[in-house]
Amino acid sequence: MKKAVILANGDFPSHPYALRTLYDANVRVCCDGAAAALLSAGLEPNIIVGDLDSLPSTIHKQFADRIIHDPDQETNDLTKAVCICRKKGYQSITIVGATGKREDHTLGNIGLLARYAREGPITMLTDHGTFLVVPNNGTVLTTPGQQVSFFNTVKGVPVTVSNVKYPLHNHLLDEIWQGTLNEATSHSITIHAPGTTVIVFLLYLDETCSGKTV
Repeated sequence: MKKAVILANGDFPSHPYALRTLYDANVRVCCDGAAAALLSAGLEPNIIVGDLDSLPSTIHKQFADRIIHDPDQETNDLTKAVCICRKKGYQSITIVGATGKREDHTLGNIGLLARYAREGPITMLTDHGTFLVVPNNGTVLTTPGQQVSFFNTVKGVPVTVSNVKYPLHNHLLDEIWQGTLNEATSHSITIHAPGTTVIVFLLYLDETCSGKTV
């Protein structure tokens, strides 16, 4: 499976797992000015995409052959980066640096995960945990005791979650806070939510534990 890591222009990752994911990536795609932060970390971008409103002119000149200019103001640079990755055949995409700095950008980026997941696997790593996306039904690998939260993206559609401290049985989760602050009780949790997409947040347990869907 072709994989790519997208670096957004939020806070540069500091957690060891998120950092290692970025450093080990074969393909790094930067959202506009995030290229400057990547270079400061001693890494080079393979692709730079965005409206280029925050890209220093020196970097623009140095990596002119790697820049994809998209001036569209109807979508954000992260969405442009995801679209480019999909067009280039990267079936698995991990996003880092998409939180911090501005809370409105953070909420927007997290909310967009459900849209991105329509075309393939997508994961977002923060400095505190992992966001995964489960369309309709799925299983998420966990560790007993791991903190987990669920966010339903379609109102009025019930969600059932098993193997958690506070099980959900056909719960609507119509408000953003209603599925937060739960805890895994097994090595996997099962989500049954036909007709909606559930965004799952898993808190890191250590420097290696991130969680994933199966």
